[in-house]
Amino acid sequence: MRIVLLWLVVLLLWGVVQLSWAESAPVARVNGVDISVMRLERYFADYLQGQGRAVTSIRSPTLYKRLREEALDELIDKELLWQEAQRRGVEVTDAQVTAFVGEVERLFAGADLFEQRLTEAGFDRASFADYTRHEMASQQVFAELTAIEEPTDAQVQAYFEANRERLENQQDLQNVANLSDSALVIQQQGLALARVALTGQLQAEARQTARERLRASARIQRMQ
Repeated sequence: MRIVLLWLVVLLLWGVVQLSWAESAPVARVNGVDISVMRLERYFADYLQGQGRAVTSIRSPTLYKRLREEALDELIDKELLWQEAQRRGVEVTDAQVTAFVGEVERLFAGADLFEQRLTEAGFDRASFADYTRHEMASQQVFAELTAIEEPTDAQVQAYFEANRERLENQQDLQNVANLSDSALVIQQQGLALARVALTGQLQAEARQTARERLRASARIQRMQ
């Protein structure tokens, strides 16, 4: 989770669009809190970059609108997570923020470039520390809401039996079968693949459940 957050923050700072979230009109309102056009545009650029896209490469107005809506949905979810963090009284200490900002700074070629990127992204050190605290608290709540128990051996076995054909067609298991005549080895590898797949499915379900839970009682207005 920390690595993902670090990547997202660095991605933000490598952008060159000036942030001015409070100064532009809202595109959505979440429990009375505005999400501004500028905030969406900044996040949209990062969202596309994370997918290996650029705004200028999108020729289809329909695709552009769909991707922008997806970015706005993510921003709404991020705002709901932050509000949930506040409701729960989640605290991120100054020491944690300082340590994280230090990690980010070390990824840039010197303090001068880091300061330049902060300025280009519309931050000074104080506002960037606030932004970092916000993101860390939100990520903590997200981790708590989406935590799952590891599937039991019985659950993995049942998943394997229900999805045997698909799992056996996976390249990793085919390679094992080519290298070994042992049915036991092949089955063990199949169960290992089943555990990974089942864990991923449970995590996806937990993320969806958390999203639905946060949105269930939220007041969300879209202005576009």
